[in-house]
Amino acid sequence: MGLLTTEAIVLSSIRYGETSKIVRLATRDAGVLSAIAKGALRPRSRFGAALQVLSRGQAHLLPSRTGDLYQLTAFDLLHLPAGLGEGMARYTGAAALTELVQRITPAESHPEVFEALQAGLEALEAADPDRAGVLTLQALWRVVSLLGFEPALDACVFDGIVISPGQPLPFSAREGGALCEACARTHAVRVLPAEDRATLTALVHGRGPPPDLDSRHERAHRRLAAQFIRHQLAEGSDLPALEVWEGQGWEPPR
Repeated sequence: MGLLTTEAIVLSSIRYGETSKIVRLATRDAGVLSAIAKGALRPRSRFGAALQVLSRGQAHLLPSRTGDLYQLTAFDLLHLPAGLGEGMARYTGAAALTELVQRITPAESHPEVFEALQAGLEALEAADPDRAGVLTLQALWRVVSLLGFEPALDACVFDGIVISPGQPLPFSAREGGALCEACARTHAVRVLPAEDRATLTALVHGRGPPPDLDSRHERAHRRLAAQFIRHQLAEGSDLPALEVWEGQGWEPPR
């Protein structure tokens, strides 16, 4: 395989030796991968300040002949999202979203996941502080769905019995979504009132602007999303950024 050139977002970066970095990249054409940027820490490095976490650019990568670590030969900066660092609500939402993509996305082409990550970060950078939480919810559910883990919201995950629209929804994060009345008797569920069911459906399907949520309902939906991700995608792995975002409960400045 020759040189791979693809749009990429820097998910994380660690120092390697005296002058180099190892970065994790979400790429449009090759999923999530690791690469070494040799000499990135030198004063006159060709990378300059381009390899900041959450930066988006055109990555030029050479595959390794002996392992999975690519060599990053250049990173042409397209966007440095400075706005994400201007408020904790924006930053913690971005951190939770990039952590999910980094931990769960395989090293294979998933352009739709890359586009969802890019769209989510752009929305958060431009968001009012009091909208950052619900925008993060929408972005997280979008990535969850694109990775094939969309929760069941209309029919029981066990027997397929349809849950009538407009009714409360017995929901189990551990089992993957909706449960019918009979199955709910034998499993731990959280019953979502009809209004919260409609909100969750809007967040998961992501059609149009996300719904308006007061602080109490937003916190409840954060907990639900985080529980679902831990049970269905994380497989026991720690997700510290998601945990911080889940319990954050930031109030917008007055």
